[in-house]
Amino acid sequence: MISTLILAAHSTPTTVEWNPSVALIMILCNLFAIAVGRYAIQHPGEGPDLPVPKPELWDKFGVPELLATTSFGHILGTGIILGLGNAGVL
Repeated sequence: MISTLILAAHSTPTTVEWNPSVALIMILCNLFAIAVGRYAIQHPGEGPDLPVPKPELWDKFGVPELLATTSFGHILGTGIILGLGNAGVL
C-alpha cells in the first residue's frame, strides 16, 4: 500500500506555473468561446440579463450565456495550457 502511494506521488505530472503567456491563452480561449457561443446558443436571452450596459449586438446575451461560454472557455484554455506545457512550448 505504501509503495502504491509513493508511486502515485512520483507519477504526478508537473504543470506550468502562471505567467503572462498562460493568462493570454486563457483570455483568448474565453473570448473565442464567447464568440462561438453567441451564435451557437439556440435559445438566447431566456434567463436574467447582465447588470451592465452592452452593445446592441449582445442584446440577448445574459447571465446563463456568460456562465456557459466562460465555463467552456476555461475548459478549453486548461486543455490548451496543459497540452502546450507538456509539449514544452510554455
